[in-house]
Amino acid sequence: MRALLGVKTQQLLSRVFRPSAAVRWRAAQTRLFCSSSPDEGKPRPSMLRHLTSKIKATGPIPVAEYMREVLTNPVTGYYVKNNMLGPDGDFITSPEISQIFGELLGVWIISEWMGAGGPKQLQLVELGPGKGSLASDVLRVFGQLRSVLGDVSVSLHLVEVSPALSQLQAQNLTRDRSREAGAEDEPVYRRGETAAGLPVSWYRRLDDVPTGFSIFLAHEFFDALPIHKFQRTEKGWREVMVDIDPGKPDQLRFVKAPSPTLASSTLVQADERRDHVEVCAEGGVIVQQLARRIAEDGGAALIADYGHDGNKTDTFRGFKGHQLHDVLASPGSADLTADVDFSYLRRMAGGGVACMGPVTQRTFLKNMGIDTRLQVLLRNCSDPSTRKQLISSYDMLTNPAKMGERFHFFSLLHHSRLAKPKTPEGLKLEKKSPAPLPVAGFTELSFS
Repeated sequence: MRALLGVKTQQLLSRVFRPSAAVRWRAAQTRLFCSSSPDEGKPRPSMLRHLTSKIKATGPIPVAEYMREVLTNPVTGYYVKNNMLGPDGDFITSPEISQIFGELLGVWIISEWMGAGGPKQLQLVELGPGKGSLASDVLRVFGQLRSVLGDVSVSLHLVEVSPALSQLQAQNLTRDRSREAGAEDEPVYRRGETAAGLPVSWYRRLDDVPTGFSIFLAHEFFDALPIHKFQRTEKGWREVMVDIDPGKPDQLRFVKAPSPTLASSTLVQADERRDHVEVCAEGGVIVQQLARRIAEDGGAALIADYGHDGNKTDTFRGFKGHQLHDVLASPGSADLTADVDFSYLRRMAGGGVACMGPVTQRTFLKNMGIDTRLQVLLRNCSDPSTRKQLISSYDMLTNPAKMGERFHFFSLLHHSRLAKPKTPEGLKLEKKSPAPLPVAGFTELSFS
């Protein structure tokens, strides 16, 4: 019984990656390992002027407020005005490196749907869907496994705050089969359908996504949410703030709040041992929302991101032109990010759901069968350049020195998913209670 779901997952993989299937690979570099590019952007005086005016009026601002303004300000925010993904942007994500990444996640989703008993409704909800590449790869797996899904009602729901990216997602996922909502205050601001007829909806907030059995994906989403930074001092915890440099009025600097703030008094754990802590309160709220929905409606959430399990300190950084960038320089012209503290997400999820991980991306993908898939593809590929791309992409995703151990996977599951199946009553034969079915990706599946 223990290997049952593992066997089913292996069967799903074999159907998705048939030897005859043509698999294209995206040869690219991730944002930490791209070749250097010239710094073509200049400081955005509008964003800098906005921030300095705010600071002059109210005093130094928390790092969380700084990140929120820089990234999502409706006029000059980085995510609002830029197409930051891809070779011409500031970073590239795993789905852009190889489509096999998204296809393995598609197999994971279907295996969890099967583990939940195969509900008649399946909502795929992605938070921060980038270009739509991951959703596209997952939906292709759904199409290949249509016979497994049967008559289940599948729909795609995208939570996206960037108008520019939502248009790009619509083009990639629906071509010309999407339209904007008539009123700005509607929960769904864009609707469409894929070539296969699956409905696609866009939302600005997770709360607006309809209830129902859902699998939530959050790939490189939590690392861009605003963080508060705290420093331990002789007088206790102090929040790190952003202020104007008195010697250089057109530059910003970090300072420590002279007295406790509401955030430093409430967000730092009493037993915290680190001297510098980053807390993503907004991420905690979103995890609580996910946990509540999973507990009430069933489903699962899969979070993949830069991260750690409560042992790192200062991870706040910027990316511009595929290079590290000073987080306070040219605000609005670069991506800002911080590693996800999975121990904090686990604590905020509470006891209403079961948490798995974090495990490294290398471990997760190997547990999902990426090695076997690579060998199958190489055996059926004779083109030297394509073989080179296959090996290069695999190395980028799994090499511990690259993305293999920098990214981690973390999951929220309904408690029933890990519950031991009930032993049939009325039988006189003594049998051991079956073990819980393994969760693909987080468990090294055994087929013995």
